[in-house]
Amino acid sequence: MHYDVEYPEELMSPANEPRLSKAEKTAQAREKARAIREEQLKKEKRNKLLVGWGIVVAVVVIIGIIAAVVIGNREVSVADQGPTPANGNVHGGITLLANTEVLKTEPATVNVADVPAPPATKPATVTVPAGEAEAGKPVKVVAYIDFICPVCKQFESTYGESLTSLRNEGKISVEYRALGFLDRQSTTNYSSRAANAAACVVNSSPEKYAEFFNLLFERQPAEGGAGISDNDLKKMATEIGAANIDSCIDSKQFRPWVKVATQEAAAIGVTGTPTVFIDGKQWDGRTDLNAEIQTAIDAKG
Repeated sequence: MHYDVEYPEELMSPANEPRLSKAEKTAQAREKARAIREEQLKKEKRNKLLVGWGIVVAVVVIIGIIAAVVIGNREVSVADQGPTPANGNVHGGITLLANTEVLKTEPATVNVADVPAPPATKPATVTVPAGEAEAGKPVKVVAYIDFICPVCKQFESTYGESLTSLRNEGKISVEYRALGFLDRQSTTNYSSRAANAAACVVNSSPEKYAEFFNLLFERQPAEGGAGISDNDLKKMATEIGAANIDSCIDSKQFRPWVKVATQEAAAIGVTGTPTVFIDGKQWDGRTDLNAEIQTAIDAKG
């Protein structure tokens, strides 16, 4: 026989606990809500702290990058005095003769202290050191260039082939004086670094200088960036078959030479690149360079 047994209501609650009153339930709900809100506030505080520290770290990183760029652009690590490269003169020049031959020069040392101060006003006529005509010798073309200068690349594209032909015929010599005028147009002083790399090549592999010179313009980087890295400059020298220039680049061996050439160019009144002289007479850039050179050749008979 089955009997339905009715138990008291308080005995049916969990763990035999008495049922909460309405007021107690309300208080319990409020306490739970307060605890949830308190935990939420703690979580929001933690998140704010994390975001704050993230911003601090980002700012520190940015400051570090800026500092690295500033330090990279400083010349404090480049000495004011140093050697000329083999086959380079004291004015920062390397002279190309017929084919791949370069003019031999005596070893020398250059010093920024020997460079005169720039003129207060640009002289009416710029006199280029050691750029004058020499009797019985080919017409002397002296060109101040910068390896990141787009107009210099255009100059080489326009006149490079004819200059090479005239060199190979023995009618002219072409002396390039690579400057660091546009170091400010890269974040790594690329102009001076490239000029140093070219000097490293002519110092150890003079027969490869013309090819390396052309390759620097062929792969000219855009202004405003880092330029070609030192490691890639080393690889470019290896690519054309030049002797290893790694230590020469790492030690900035000819950066003082480039610095002196750059300051001397400014001191004589050169204000931009390319600036070209034909037997000491400055080309104005408005006439045909080939015609001007031919006139100088004809004048020599």
